[in-house]
Amino acid sequence: MRLLIVNPNTTASMTATIADAAGRVANTGTTVIPVTSSMGPASIEGYYDEALAVPGLLLELSRGERQGADAAIIACFDDTGLDAARALCGIPVIGICEAAMATASFIAQRFTVVTTMERSRLPVEALVHRYGMGARAKVRAADIPVLSLEDPQSNARDRLRNEIAAALRDDKAEAIVLGCAGMADLTLELRREFGVPVIDGVAAAVKQAEALTALGLSTAKRGAYASPVGKTYIGLMEPFAPARMIPA
Repeated sequence: MRLLIVNPNTTASMTATIADAAGRVANTGTTVIPVTSSMGPASIEGYYDEALAVPGLLLELSRGERQGADAAIIACFDDTGLDAARALCGIPVIGICEAAMATASFIAQRFTVVTTMERSRLPVEALVHRYGMGARAKVRAADIPVLSLEDPQSNARDRLRNEIAAALRDDKAEAIVLGCAGMADLTLELRREFGVPVIDGVAAAVKQAEALTALGLSTAKRGAYASPVGKTYIGLMEPFAPARMIPA
């Protein structure tokens, strides 16, 4: 299968981290196609960034489906633009937050999501409730900017470790979910260090995308995820008119 993975921010080095995490778990018959958004913010930290990342994300999803992708992953833990993406695409689209929490629910009664900034914690907390995990999951912020995860001079990784330790001690978490795609390269190291399951949403989404494709399943196209109604879009949004975006 051809698996499109879109990083909805514009930082190519983060896409490389995401692609490496995906490649480590993908089946031998899966071709991972990592893509960096061509427009939008350098990182997604809060509602404003998230809103302005959606147009670039949708462009990449439309292009990827036209080029033959069998499934797609949105590699941002806010599940940026997920509903719009599912309405747009005819192939399965997986959000890494939903994938990570679903995976955690198979192996732990209680788990904690450790994300980056407080402004990111609140949207993730809303997703916890949306996905029906409010009684099982807590969300913590390590107070680290997303891009600091790539800076070897920062103390971001130490702060992440401290927050994981607090989750295990104070939340009685049985597993940890990493609440940012930029943390994907730390998964195995953190499992060894803390001795509990540590779940990366990128890897979880890869396996779920493969499963849906193997089962021959895709997004329902009636009701909430029905294809967008054809209409005119004007101004800067003109290229996003459904007639131009929906793959034939």
